[in-house]
Amino acid sequence: MTARPPVTVRTFTQRLSATPRGARLARHLALDQLRAWGLPYDTPVAEAVGAIVAELAANAVTHGRVPGRDFELRLSLVTGSVRVEVTDTRAEPLPAVRRAGPLDDGGRGLLLVEALADRWEVRDREPPPGKTVCAEVDVVGWLGLVAAARATGQGRPCT
Repeated sequence: MTARPPVTVRTFTQRLSATPRGARLARHLALDQLRAWGLPYDTPVAEAVGAIVAELAANAVTHGRVPGRDFELRLSLVTGSVRVEVTDTRAEPLPAVRRAGPLDDGGRGLLLVEALADRWEVRDREPPPGKTVCAEVDVVGWLGLVAAARATGQGRPCT
């Protein structure tokens, strides 16, 4: 039997300005969308996704910013998890995950993503230029979310 790709139950996509305000808005929009999907603010999944979105959006506006170009936030409720994707238009790859020194101002963000996400990766943006950082957080009891979405007529799988 061949493995089937995950079924996307719900998707949210938003382009945001590559500014600190856009990064803050990305986190707020992500948490509101999770709540609409049945994942309240105070759940471990929502807290992890909120922190991941905040970090990836901050990286997009700090390190991935190209003047005049937005970044994109995409959330998907897929089979068993919430997938977060943040895409920027800067062609340079992300630096390797490294341990920051005790006095360093930065360098801890991707370590945070690595600690909170069950899976994550960086891939080239389609179409180029740019990159997408994708992180997934597993959702215990996700079938209940699917059933609730279908009951409201909002849970038809995307093709």
